[in-house]
Amino acid sequence: MAFDYIILVLYALLMVGIAFYTRRRSGSVNDFLLAGKKGLNGWMSAFAYGTTYFSAVIFIGYAGKFGAQYGLASVWIGVGNAIIGSLLAWLVLAKRTKVMTGRLQSKTMPEFFEKRYNSRALKLTSAVIIFLFLIPYSASVYNGLSSLFGIVFNIDGWIIMLALALLTALYLFFGGYFATALSDFIQGIIMLVGVVAMVLCFMNHSNVEWDLTRLVESSELGWFTFSSSNTGLYGNTTSLISLILLTSLGVWALPQTVHKYYAIRDDKAIMQGTVVSTLFALIIGFGAYFTGALSGLFPEVAGVGADNIVPHMMKIAIPTGLIGLIAVLILSASMSTLSSVSLASASVVAVDIYKGKINTDASDKKVNLVMKILCLVFVAISLTLAILNEKFQISAIAYLMGLSWGVLAGCFMGPFVLGLLWKKVSKPAVWSSIIGTLVLTVALVFIFGYDVNGWSCSFGVALKSGIGCSPMIGVICMLYSLMVTAVVSLFTKAPDNETLANAFEK
Repeated sequence: MAFDYIILVLYALLMVGIAFYTRRRSGSVNDFLLAGKKGLNGWMSAFAYGTTYFSAVIFIGYAGKFGAQYGLASVWIGVGNAIIGSLLAWLVLAKRTKVMTGRLQSKTMPEFFEKRYNSRALKLTSAVIIFLFLIPYSASVYNGLSSLFGIVFNIDGWIIMLALALLTALYLFFGGYFATALSDFIQGIIMLVGVVAMVLCFMNHSNVEWDLTRLVESSELGWFTFSSSNTGLYGNTTSLISLILLTSLGVWALPQTVHKYYAIRDDKAIMQGTVVSTLFALIIGFGAYFTGALSGLFPEVAGVGADNIVPHMMKIAIPTGLIGLIAVLILSASMSTLSSVSLASASVVAVDIYKGKINTDASDKKVNLVMKILCLVFVAISLTLAILNEKFQISAIAYLMGLSWGVLAGCFMGPFVLGLLWKKVSKPAVWSSIIGTLVLTVALVFIFGYDVNGWSCSFGVALKSGIGCSPMIGVICMLYSLMVTAVVSLFTKAPDNETLANAFEK
Protein backbone atom coordinates (compact mmCIF):
# COMPACT_ATOMS: atom_id res chain seq x y z
CA MET A 1 0.00 0.00 0.00
CA ALA A 2 2.96 2.33 0.58
CA PHE A 3 3.81 2.10 -3.12
CA ASP A 4 0.26 3.21 -3.99
CA TYR A 5 0.67 6.32 -1.85
CA ILE A 6 4.01 7.07 -3.54
CA ILE A 7 2.28 6.99 -6.94
CA LEU A 8 -0.34 9.44 -5.69
CA VAL A 9 2.32 11.79 -4.30
CA LEU A 10 4.32 11.67 -7.54
CA TYR A 11 1.18 12.49 -9.51
CA ALA A 12 0.45 15.46 -7.24
CA LEU A 13 4.02 16.73 -7.68
CA LEU A 14 3.67 16.39 -11.46
CA MET A 15 0.57 18.60 -11.42
CA VAL A 16 2.38 21.18 -9.28
CA GLY A 17 5.27 21.10 -11.75
CA ILE A 18 2.89 21.79 -14.65
CA ALA A 19 1.48 24.77 -12.77
CA PHE A 20 4.89 26.38 -12.43
CA TYR A 21 6.05 25.38 -15.92
CA THR A 22 3.08 27.12 -17.55
CA ARG A 23 2.88 30.12 -15.23
CA ARG A 24 4.14 32.50 -17.96
CA ARG A 25 1.57 31.29 -20.50
CA SER A 26 -1.48 33.05 -19.00
CA GLY A 27 -0.59 36.75 -19.05
CA SER A 28 -3.66 37.89 -21.01
CA VAL A 29 -7.29 36.88 -21.30
CA ASN A 30 -6.59 35.32 -24.69
CA ASP A 31 -3.63 33.37 -23.29
CA PHE A 32 -5.51 32.25 -20.19
CA LEU A 33 -8.65 31.22 -22.04
CA LEU A 34 -7.48 30.12 -25.49
CA ALA A 35 -3.79 29.19 -24.98
CA GLY A 36 -2.53 32.11 -27.08
CA LYS A 37 -2.84 33.10 -30.74
CA LYS A 38 -1.58 29.90 -32.35
CA GLY A 39 -3.96 27.56 -30.54
CA LEU A 40 -3.37 23.88 -29.81
CA ASN A 41 -2.57 20.97 -32.09
CA GLY A 42 -4.96 18.11 -32.76
CA TRP A 43 -3.58 15.67 -30.20
CA MET A 44 -3.68 18.13 -27.31
CA SER A 45 -7.14 19.39 -28.31
CA ALA A 46 -8.48 15.85 -28.61
CA PHE A 47 -7.11 14.78 -25.24
CA ALA A 48 -8.40 18.00 -23.67
CA TYR A 49 -11.84 17.21 -25.10
CA GLY A 50 -11.79 13.57 -24.03
CA THR A 51 -10.54 14.13 -20.50
CA THR A 52 -13.10 16.90 -20.02
CA TYR A 53 -15.81 14.57 -21.33
CA PHE A 54 -14.99 11.67 -18.98
CA SER A 55 -14.51 12.16 -15.25
CA ALA A 56 -14.91 10.27 -11.98
CA VAL A 57 -18.65 10.45 -12.64
CA ILE A 58 -18.45 7.93 -15.47
CA PHE A 59 -16.10 5.54 -13.64
CA ILE A 60 -17.80 5.69 -10.23
CA GLY A 61 -21.36 6.95 -10.66
CA TYR A 62 -22.43 5.97 -14.16
CA ALA A 63 -20.40 2.77 -14.63
CA GLY A 64 -21.33 1.52 -11.18
CA LYS A 65 -25.02 2.29 -11.32
CA PHE A 66 -25.91 1.69 -14.95
CA GLY A 67 -23.30 -0.99 -15.61
CA ALA A 68 -24.77 -3.03 -12.76
CA GLN A 69 -28.34 -2.23 -13.77
CA TYR A 70 -28.15 -2.85 -17.52
CA GLY A 71 -25.25 -5.31 -17.62
CA LEU A 72 -23.47 -5.67 -20.95
CA ALA A 73 -26.06 -3.48 -22.67
CA SER A 74 -24.58 -0.50 -20.81
CA VAL A 75 -21.51 -0.55 -23.07
CA TRP A 76 -23.71 0.98 -25.78
CA ILE A 77 -23.58 4.18 -23.74
CA GLY A 78 -19.82 4.21 -24.25
CA VAL A 79 -20.17 3.41 -27.96
CA GLY A 80 -22.69 6.24 -28.30
CA ASN A 81 -20.26 8.59 -26.56
CA ALA A 82 -17.60 7.72 -29.15
CA ILE A 83 -19.80 7.93 -32.27
CA ILE A 84 -22.26 10.72 -31.38
CA GLY A 85 -20.41 12.57 -28.65
CA SER A 86 -16.99 12.58 -30.34
CA LEU A 87 -16.95 11.61 -34.03
CA LEU A 88 -20.16 13.35 -35.15
CA ALA A 89 -19.66 16.26 -32.76
CA TRP A 90 -16.22 17.03 -34.21
CA LEU A 91 -17.35 16.54 -37.80
CA VAL A 92 -20.36 18.83 -37.44
CA LEU A 93 -19.20 21.43 -34.93
CA ALA A 94 -15.41 21.74 -34.73
CA LYS A 95 -14.57 23.64 -37.91
CA ARG A 96 -17.75 25.70 -37.90
CA THR A 97 -17.25 26.70 -34.26
CA LYS A 98 -13.60 27.62 -34.86
CA VAL A 99 -14.43 29.75 -37.89
CA MET A 100 -17.56 31.45 -36.63
CA THR A 101 -16.33 32.29 -33.14
CA GLY A 102 -13.17 33.69 -34.72
CA ARG A 103 -15.14 35.92 -37.09
CA LEU A 104 -17.46 37.07 -34.31
CA GLN A 105 -14.47 37.48 -31.95
CA SER A 106 -16.22 35.59 -29.17
CA LYS A 107 -14.22 33.80 -26.46
CA THR A 108 -17.15 32.21 -24.57
CA MET A 109 -20.53 30.72 -25.38
CA PRO A 110 -22.47 33.69 -23.87
CA GLU A 111 -20.34 36.10 -25.91
CA PHE A 112 -21.17 34.03 -28.99
CA PHE A 113 -24.89 34.39 -28.20
CA GLU A 114 -24.52 38.17 -27.78
CA LYS A 115 -22.81 38.68 -31.14
CA ARG A 116 -24.70 36.00 -33.02
CA TYR A 117 -28.13 37.25 -31.91
CA ASN A 118 -27.27 40.88 -31.15
CA SER A 119 -28.47 40.65 -27.54
CA ARG A 120 -26.56 41.59 -24.40
CA ALA A 121 -29.44 40.21 -22.28
CA LEU A 122 -28.87 36.79 -23.82
CA LYS A 123 -25.20 36.96 -22.90
CA LEU A 124 -25.89 37.81 -19.27
CA THR A 125 -28.68 35.25 -18.88
CA SER A 126 -26.68 32.41 -20.40
CA ALA A 127 -23.62 33.34 -18.30
CA VAL A 128 -25.62 33.04 -15.09
CA ILE A 129 -27.15 29.71 -16.17
CA ILE A 130 -23.74 28.28 -17.05
CA PHE A 131 -22.18 29.32 -13.76
CA LEU A 132 -25.06 28.00 -11.65
CA PHE A 133 -25.60 24.66 -13.38
CA LEU A 134 -21.96 23.69 -13.74
CA ILE A 135 -21.67 23.72 -9.95
CA PRO A 136 -23.65 20.48 -9.35
CA TYR A 137 -21.65 18.74 -12.09
CA SER A 138 -18.41 19.84 -10.48
CA ALA A 139 -19.69 18.70 -7.08
CA SER A 140 -20.54 15.27 -8.49
CA VAL A 141 -16.93 14.85 -9.61
CA TYR A 142 -15.68 15.58 -6.09
CA ASN A 143 -18.16 13.11 -4.62
CA GLY A 144 -17.05 10.39 -7.03
CA LEU A 145 -13.46 10.69 -5.85
CA SER A 146 -14.55 10.84 -2.23
CA SER A 147 -16.36 7.51 -2.63
CA LEU A 148 -13.30 5.89 -4.24
CA PHE A 149 -10.66 7.03 -1.76
CA GLY A 150 -12.90 6.46 1.24
CA ILE A 151 -13.43 2.78 0.37
CA VAL A 152 -10.08 1.88 -1.17
CA PHE A 153 -7.66 3.98 0.92
CA ASN A 154 -9.77 4.63 4.05
CA ILE A 155 -9.21 8.38 3.65
CA ASP A 156 -11.96 10.73 4.81
CA GLY A 157 -13.82 12.15 1.83
CA TRP A 158 -13.32 15.80 2.73
CA ILE A 159 -9.53 15.35 2.81
CA ILE A 160 -9.26 14.02 -0.74
CA MET A 161 -11.80 16.57 -2.02
CA LEU A 162 -9.81 19.40 -0.45
CA ALA A 163 -6.53 18.08 -1.88
CA LEU A 164 -8.11 17.77 -5.33
CA ALA A 165 -9.49 21.31 -5.13
CA LEU A 166 -6.11 22.76 -4.15
CA LEU A 167 -4.25 20.96 -6.93
CA THR A 168 -6.81 21.93 -9.57
CA ALA A 169 -6.90 25.54 -8.40
CA LEU A 170 -3.09 25.73 -8.41
CA TYR A 171 -2.36 24.79 -12.00
CA LEU A 172 -5.51 26.45 -13.32
CA PHE A 173 -4.69 29.76 -11.59
CA PHE A 174 -1.12 29.85 -12.84
CA GLY A 175 -1.38 28.33 -16.31
CA GLY A 176 -4.97 28.71 -17.53
CA TYR A 177 -6.07 26.71 -20.55
CA PHE A 178 -2.54 25.83 -21.68
CA ALA A 179 -1.80 24.28 -18.28
CA THR A 180 -5.14 22.48 -18.43
CA ALA A 181 -4.46 21.16 -21.93
CA LEU A 182 -0.92 20.04 -21.06
CA SER A 183 -2.10 18.26 -17.93
CA ASP A 184 -5.02 16.80 -19.91
CA PHE A 185 -2.60 15.26 -22.38
CA ILE A 186 -0.64 13.58 -19.59
CA GLN A 187 -3.80 12.62 -17.74
CA GLY A 188 -5.31 11.20 -20.93
CA ILE A 189 -2.37 8.83 -21.36
CA ILE A 190 -2.78 7.76 -17.72
CA MET A 191 -6.50 7.20 -18.30
CA LEU A 192 -5.92 4.98 -21.34
CA VAL A 193 -3.36 2.83 -19.54
CA GLY A 194 -5.40 2.75 -16.35
CA VAL A 195 -8.72 1.72 -17.88
CA VAL A 196 -7.11 -1.18 -19.76
CA ALA A 197 -5.37 -2.30 -16.56
CA MET A 198 -8.61 -2.05 -14.61
CA VAL A 199 -10.54 -4.19 -17.11
CA LEU A 200 -7.82 -6.85 -17.13
CA CYS A 201 -7.66 -6.97 -13.34
CA PHE A 202 -11.42 -7.35 -13.02
CA MET A 203 -11.54 -10.06 -15.68
CA ASN A 204 -8.71 -12.04 -14.09
CA HIS A 205 -9.79 -11.72 -10.47
CA SER A 206 -9.11 -15.07 -8.75
CA ASN A 207 -12.52 -15.22 -7.12
CA VAL A 208 -14.35 -14.77 -10.41
CA GLU A 209 -14.86 -17.53 -12.92
CA TRP A 210 -14.68 -15.39 -16.01
CA ASP A 211 -17.34 -16.51 -18.42
CA LEU A 212 -19.19 -14.11 -20.71
CA THR A 213 -22.10 -16.50 -21.02
CA ARG A 214 -22.42 -16.76 -17.26
CA LEU A 215 -22.38 -12.98 -17.00
CA VAL A 216 -25.27 -12.71 -19.42
CA GLU A 217 -27.23 -15.46 -17.67
CA SER A 218 -26.57 -14.28 -14.12
CA SER A 219 -27.70 -10.73 -14.77
CA GLU A 220 -30.41 -11.63 -17.25
CA LEU A 221 -28.79 -9.04 -19.46
CA GLY A 222 -27.27 -9.26 -22.92
CA TRP A 223 -25.41 -7.12 -25.37
CA PHE A 224 -28.60 -5.86 -26.98
CA THR A 225 -31.29 -6.29 -24.35
CA PHE A 226 -31.68 -5.87 -20.66
CA SER A 227 -33.89 -7.29 -17.97
CA SER A 228 -37.58 -6.57 -18.23
CA SER A 229 -37.92 -7.52 -14.58
CA ASN A 230 -36.68 -4.05 -13.60
CA THR A 231 -39.72 -1.83 -13.35
CA GLY A 232 -40.16 1.92 -13.37
CA LEU A 233 -38.66 4.64 -15.45
CA TYR A 234 -35.22 3.02 -15.60
CA GLY A 235 -36.35 -0.51 -16.43
CA ASN A 236 -37.03 -0.29 -20.15
CA THR A 237 -35.37 0.43 -23.45
CA THR A 238 -36.39 4.08 -23.34
CA SER A 239 -34.27 4.71 -20.27
CA LEU A 240 -31.12 3.25 -21.86
CA ILE A 241 -31.65 5.32 -24.99
CA SER A 242 -32.12 8.42 -22.85
CA LEU A 243 -28.76 7.80 -21.16
CA ILE A 244 -27.04 7.34 -24.52
CA LEU A 245 -28.53 10.56 -25.86
CA LEU A 246 -27.90 12.62 -22.73
CA THR A 247 -24.25 11.65 -22.42
CA SER A 248 -23.58 11.69 -26.19
CA LEU A 249 -25.67 14.50 -27.66
CA GLY A 250 -25.48 16.66 -24.54
CA VAL A 251 -21.80 17.49 -25.06
CA TRP A 252 -22.70 19.27 -28.31
CA ALA A 253 -23.95 22.22 -26.27
CA LEU A 254 -21.87 22.17 -23.07
CA PRO A 255 -19.58 25.22 -22.74
CA GLN A 256 -16.65 23.23 -21.32
CA THR A 257 -16.51 20.83 -24.29
CA VAL A 258 -17.40 23.33 -27.01
CA HIS A 259 -14.56 25.54 -25.74
CA LYS A 260 -12.04 23.02 -27.09
CA TYR A 261 -13.04 23.92 -30.67
CA TYR A 262 -12.35 27.61 -30.04
CA ALA A 263 -8.67 27.03 -29.35
CA ILE A 264 -7.74 24.40 -31.94
CA ARG A 265 -5.01 25.47 -34.38
CA ASP A 266 -6.18 24.76 -37.97
CA ASP A 267 -8.06 22.39 -40.30
CA LYS A 268 -5.31 19.77 -40.11
CA ALA A 269 -5.51 19.80 -36.31
CA ILE A 270 -9.29 19.47 -36.51
CA MET A 271 -9.08 16.32 -38.64
CA GLN A 272 -6.42 14.90 -36.36
CA GLY A 273 -8.48 15.76 -33.29
CA THR A 274 -11.58 14.10 -34.77
CA VAL A 275 -9.83 10.74 -35.11
CA VAL A 276 -7.96 10.87 -31.81
CA SER A 277 -10.93 12.02 -29.72
CA THR A 278 -13.14 9.27 -31.19
CA LEU A 279 -10.64 6.51 -30.42
CA PHE A 280 -10.07 7.95 -26.94
CA ALA A 281 -13.80 8.04 -26.21
CA LEU A 282 -14.30 4.50 -27.52
CA ILE A 283 -11.61 3.05 -25.26
CA ILE A 284 -12.57 5.01 -22.15
CA GLY A 285 -16.34 4.78 -22.61
CA PHE A 286 -16.41 1.10 -23.48
CA GLY A 287 -13.91 0.25 -20.72
CA ALA A 288 -15.76 2.16 -18.01
CA TYR A 289 -19.20 0.65 -18.65
CA PHE A 290 -17.75 -2.80 -19.26
CA THR A 291 -16.18 -2.75 -15.78
CA GLY A 292 -19.54 -1.77 -14.34
CA ALA A 293 -21.19 -4.68 -16.15
CA LEU A 294 -18.64 -7.04 -14.60
CA SER A 295 -20.12 -6.28 -11.19
CA GLY A 296 -22.53 -9.16 -11.93
CA LEU A 297 -19.58 -11.51 -11.33
CA PHE A 298 -18.71 -9.95 -7.96
CA PRO A 299 -21.13 -11.25 -5.31
CA GLU A 300 -19.20 -9.20 -2.73
CA VAL A 301 -20.71 -5.96 -4.05
CA ALA A 302 -24.31 -7.10 -3.79
CA GLY A 303 -26.29 -4.63 -1.74
CA VAL A 304 -23.75 -1.79 -1.73
CA GLY A 305 -24.88 1.61 -2.99
CA ALA A 306 -24.57 2.33 -6.71
CA ASP A 307 -21.85 4.92 -6.10
CA ASN A 308 -19.79 2.36 -4.15
CA ILE A 309 -19.89 -0.60 -6.57
CA VAL A 310 -16.74 0.16 -8.59
CA PRO A 311 -14.65 1.25 -5.55
CA HIS A 312 -15.51 -2.04 -3.82
CA MET A 313 -14.60 -4.00 -6.97
CA MET A 314 -11.27 -2.17 -7.09
CA LYS A 315 -10.54 -2.98 -3.47
CA ILE A 316 -11.29 -6.65 -4.10
CA ALA A 317 -9.68 -7.26 -7.49
CA ILE A 318 -6.77 -4.85 -7.95
CA PRO A 319 -3.48 -5.77 -6.27
CA THR A 320 -1.41 -3.44 -4.11
CA GLY A 321 0.94 -1.42 -6.26
CA LEU A 322 -1.43 -1.30 -9.20
CA ILE A 323 -4.31 0.23 -7.31
CA GLY A 324 -2.34 3.46 -7.05
CA LEU A 325 -2.25 3.65 -10.86
CA ILE A 326 -5.99 3.01 -11.11
CA ALA A 327 -6.64 5.66 -8.46
CA VAL A 328 -4.54 8.11 -10.49
CA LEU A 329 -6.64 7.15 -13.54
CA ILE A 330 -9.82 8.37 -11.84
CA LEU A 331 -8.00 11.29 -10.24
CA SER A 332 -6.75 12.35 -13.69
CA ALA A 333 -10.20 12.12 -15.21
CA SER A 334 -11.59 14.23 -12.41
CA MET A 335 -8.95 16.94 -12.36
CA SER A 336 -9.16 17.50 -16.11
CA THR A 337 -12.94 17.83 -15.94
CA LEU A 338 -12.86 20.11 -12.90
CA SER A 339 -10.30 22.45 -14.46
CA SER A 340 -12.31 22.74 -17.69
CA VAL A 341 -15.59 23.26 -15.86
CA SER A 342 -14.01 25.86 -13.56
CA LEU A 343 -12.46 27.67 -16.53
CA ALA A 344 -15.75 27.69 -18.43
CA SER A 345 -17.66 29.04 -15.43
CA ALA A 346 -15.11 31.65 -14.42
CA SER A 347 -14.70 32.92 -17.97
CA VAL A 348 -18.41 33.58 -18.51
CA VAL A 349 -18.59 35.65 -15.32
CA ALA A 350 -15.34 37.56 -15.91
CA VAL A 351 -15.76 38.20 -19.64
CA ASP A 352 -19.53 38.32 -20.01
CA ILE A 353 -20.72 39.80 -16.72
CA TYR A 354 -17.79 41.70 -15.17
CA LYS A 355 -16.32 43.09 -18.42
CA GLY A 356 -19.62 43.04 -20.29
CA LYS A 357 -21.81 44.74 -17.66
CA ILE A 358 -20.17 45.74 -14.39
CA ASN A 359 -16.91 47.32 -15.57
CA THR A 360 -16.93 47.77 -19.33
CA ASP A 361 -13.68 49.77 -19.25
CA ALA A 362 -11.72 47.10 -17.36
CA SER A 363 -8.26 46.42 -18.79
CA ASP A 364 -7.29 43.03 -20.17
CA LYS A 365 -4.94 42.53 -17.21
CA LYS A 366 -7.72 43.23 -14.73
CA VAL A 367 -10.20 40.93 -16.44
CA ASN A 368 -7.58 38.20 -16.48
CA LEU A 369 -7.02 38.59 -12.74
CA VAL A 370 -10.76 38.53 -12.06
CA MET A 371 -11.05 35.34 -14.12
CA LYS A 372 -8.29 33.66 -12.13
CA ILE A 373 -9.91 34.65 -8.83
CA LEU A 374 -13.28 33.40 -10.05
CA CYS A 375 -11.71 30.04 -10.88
CA LEU A 376 -10.77 29.77 -7.22
CA VAL A 377 -14.26 30.89 -6.14
CA PHE A 378 -15.93 28.29 -8.37
CA VAL A 379 -13.67 25.54 -7.01
CA ALA A 380 -14.52 26.61 -3.44
CA ILE A 381 -18.29 26.67 -4.07
CA SER A 382 -18.23 23.27 -5.78
CA LEU A 383 -16.15 21.80 -2.97
CA THR A 384 -18.58 23.12 -0.35
CA LEU A 385 -21.58 21.66 -2.17
CA ALA A 386 -19.79 18.33 -2.55
CA ILE A 387 -19.02 18.16 1.17
CA LEU A 388 -22.63 19.03 2.01
CA ASN A 389 -23.88 16.45 -0.47
CA GLU A 390 -21.70 13.76 1.11
CA LYS A 391 -22.85 14.68 4.62
CA PHE A 392 -26.57 14.91 3.90
CA GLN A 393 -26.78 12.56 0.85
CA ILE A 394 -28.66 15.16 -1.18
CA SER A 395 -28.52 13.13 -4.40
CA ALA A 396 -26.57 10.39 -6.12
CA ILE A 397 -23.48 11.22 -8.16
CA ALA A 398 -24.97 10.17 -11.48
CA TYR A 399 -28.07 12.29 -10.98
CA LEU A 400 -26.18 15.47 -10.08
CA MET A 401 -24.34 15.15 -13.36
CA GLY A 402 -27.53 14.34 -15.26
CA LEU A 403 -29.30 17.41 -13.87
CA SER A 404 -26.42 19.70 -14.83
CA TRP A 405 -25.98 18.32 -18.34
CA GLY A 406 -29.72 18.20 -19.00
CA VAL A 407 -30.39 21.84 -18.12
CA LEU A 408 -27.36 23.25 -19.94
CA ALA A 409 -27.80 21.13 -23.06
CA GLY A 410 -31.53 21.81 -23.05
CA CYS A 411 -31.07 25.58 -22.85
CA PHE A 412 -28.32 25.80 -25.47
CA MET A 413 -28.72 22.87 -27.88
CA GLY A 414 -30.90 24.69 -30.40
CA PRO A 415 -29.39 28.19 -29.96
CA PHE A 416 -25.80 26.98 -30.32
CA VAL A 417 -25.93 24.03 -32.75
CA LEU A 418 -28.63 25.40 -35.05
CA GLY A 419 -27.18 28.89 -34.60
CA LEU A 420 -23.89 27.68 -36.07
CA LEU A 421 -25.48 25.95 -39.04
CA TRP A 422 -28.53 28.03 -39.93
CA LYS A 423 -28.57 31.79 -40.44
CA LYS A 424 -32.36 31.95 -39.97
CA VAL A 425 -32.22 31.21 -36.20
CA SER A 426 -33.78 34.20 -34.42
CA LYS A 427 -33.49 35.83 -31.02
CA PRO A 428 -37.09 34.97 -29.99
CA ALA A 429 -36.31 31.33 -30.79
CA VAL A 430 -33.30 31.40 -28.49
CA TRP A 431 -35.31 32.89 -25.63
CA SER A 432 -38.00 30.25 -26.20
CA SER A 433 -35.38 27.53 -25.82
CA ILE A 434 -33.76 28.92 -22.68
CA ILE A 435 -36.89 29.96 -20.77
CA GLY A 436 -38.86 26.93 -21.93
CA THR A 437 -36.13 24.51 -20.84
CA LEU A 438 -35.90 25.99 -17.35
CA VAL A 439 -39.68 25.81 -16.89
CA LEU A 440 -39.89 22.35 -18.43
CA THR A 441 -37.11 20.99 -16.21
CA VAL A 442 -38.81 22.13 -13.01
CA ALA A 443 -42.19 20.84 -14.17
CA LEU A 444 -40.85 17.43 -15.21
CA VAL A 445 -38.88 16.97 -11.98
CA PHE A 446 -42.08 17.16 -9.97
CA ILE A 447 -44.28 15.37 -12.48
CA PHE A 448 -41.90 12.40 -12.60
CA GLY A 449 -41.24 12.61 -8.86
CA TYR A 450 -44.89 12.42 -7.90
CA ASP A 451 -45.69 9.92 -10.64
CA VAL A 452 -43.08 7.45 -9.34
CA ASN A 453 -44.07 7.80 -5.68
CA GLY A 454 -47.75 8.61 -5.90
CA TRP A 455 -49.32 12.04 -5.75
CA SER A 456 -49.73 11.89 -1.97
CA CYS A 457 -45.98 11.72 -1.26
CA SER A 458 -44.10 14.61 0.35
CA PHE A 459 -42.45 17.46 -1.56
CA GLY A 460 -38.98 16.28 -0.56
CA VAL A 461 -39.55 12.72 -1.77
CA ALA A 462 -40.96 13.96 -5.07
CA LEU A 463 -38.00 16.31 -5.56
CA LYS A 464 -35.41 13.61 -4.90
CA SER A 465 -37.15 11.09 -7.15
CA GLY A 466 -37.65 13.67 -9.88
CA ILE A 467 -33.94 14.52 -9.91
CA GLY A 468 -33.36 10.77 -10.17
CA CYS A 469 -35.11 10.93 -13.54
CA SER A 470 -32.69 13.63 -14.76
CA PRO A 471 -31.31 11.70 -17.78
CA MET A 472 -34.75 11.35 -19.32
CA ILE A 473 -35.65 14.93 -18.40
CA GLY A 474 -32.44 16.15 -20.03
CA VAL A 475 -33.20 14.35 -23.30
CA ILE A 476 -36.74 15.76 -23.40
CA CYS A 477 -35.31 19.26 -22.88
CA MET A 478 -32.69 18.82 -25.64
CA LEU A 479 -35.30 17.66 -28.13
CA TYR A 480 -37.58 20.51 -27.06
CA SER A 481 -34.74 23.00 -27.60
CA LEU A 482 -34.03 21.82 -31.13
CA MET A 483 -37.72 21.74 -32.03
CA VAL A 484 -38.74 25.09 -30.55
CA THR A 485 -35.66 26.87 -31.92
CA ALA A 486 -36.40 25.64 -35.44
CA VAL A 487 -40.16 26.28 -35.33
CA VAL A 488 -40.02 29.75 -33.77
CA SER A 489 -37.23 30.78 -36.15
CA LEU A 490 -39.47 29.98 -39.12
CA PHE A 491 -42.03 32.54 -37.95
CA THR A 492 -39.79 35.29 -36.57
CA LYS A 493 -37.21 37.66 -38.02
CA ALA A 494 -33.58 36.60 -37.89
CA PRO A 495 -30.82 39.09 -36.96
CA ASP A 496 -29.58 40.99 -39.99
CA ASN A 497 -26.24 42.76 -39.81
CA GLU A 498 -22.95 42.83 -41.66
CA THR A 499 -20.99 41.06 -38.91
CA LEU A 500 -23.37 38.11 -38.91
CA ALA A 501 -23.36 37.97 -42.71
CA ASN A 502 -19.57 37.75 -42.70
CA ALA A 503 -19.68 35.00 -40.08
CA PHE A 504 -21.74 32.81 -42.41
CA GLU A 505 -19.59 33.37 -45.48
CA LYS A 506 -18.03 30.22 -46.92
